[in-house]
Amino acid sequence: MSDQRTALVLGGGGITGIAWELGVLAGLADAGVDLPGADLVVGTSAGSVVGAQLTCGADLEAAFARQLAPPTAEQAARMTRSGLLRYGLAALRSRGDDVAFRRRVGALALAAERAGLTPTEQERLDVIGSRLVGLEWPDRDLRVTAVDAETGEFRVLDRTSGVPLLQAVAASCAVPGVYPPVTIDGRRYVDGGMRSAANADLADGYDRVVVLAPVPRGFGPLASVDAQVTGMVARVAVVSPDEVSRRAIGRNVLDPAARAGSARAGRAQAAGVAAEVTEAWQG
Repeated sequence: MSDQRTALVLGGGGITGIAWELGVLAGLADAGVDLPGADLVVGTSAGSVVGAQLTCGADLEAAFARQLAPPTAEQAARMTRSGLLRYGLAALRSRGDDVAFRRRVGALALAAERAGLTPTEQERLDVIGSRLVGLEWPDRDLRVTAVDAETGEFRVLDRTSGVPLLQAVAASCAVPGVYPPVTIDGRRYVDGGMRSAANADLADGYDRVVVLAPVPRGFGPLASVDAQVTGMVARVAVVSPDEVSRRAIGRNVLDPAARAGSARAGRAQAAGVAAEVTEAWQG
């Protein structure tokens, strides 16, 4: 096993996605599977928060316990019906061109910010900072994804990028139309999930890959997780919410009130996928 390189991919899925992923990871740890010790950790949106916590040394059990606390400090956000319509129109007008789609949703994000429909950038940085256990990049291979709001360029940020960890994670979590773009090197960046909900292809070339994907499906030009892992020579296990977890997560993934239920459901679900994950990770 020593020469087998492992990769943990943590996908996007809002506040409930953070909770569900931590629940699954805690449940798998109960079964003796150490996913946080992966050689590579890829984090997109919610997954960037979880990835940063784990690689910066957060205690997994304590991180899980925090998801169970009453949601007193953070208000629920929501993607409005008109916002979802704009996403759909952006996908239609892009005609399968993923870069064009990302430019359009980036423009949507900038327009929402100008109209005062989002929190301020500093307010958002404060929220993300409260979720991290440290503001320095870990001495681990953590890769965080983001998208340039103007050009649609996909960018992978790590400890060699020169970008502070806080800004990297906040950018990866900047859902267009809900949260403001984040400034990095004078440019504005939005959610890395605008390329793919998990960006699982960043783990290509690793021998053993586990993907935790709160949102496994693609949308418009966004690739699904299955499409990205198909053809990998690695042993791969993809875990996405089962029916019980989907009910716990509910319809609004940005509602902190659903956090505790999502975490518990993820932990319970882990027992049913432990054998599959163990086979991919250790078999």
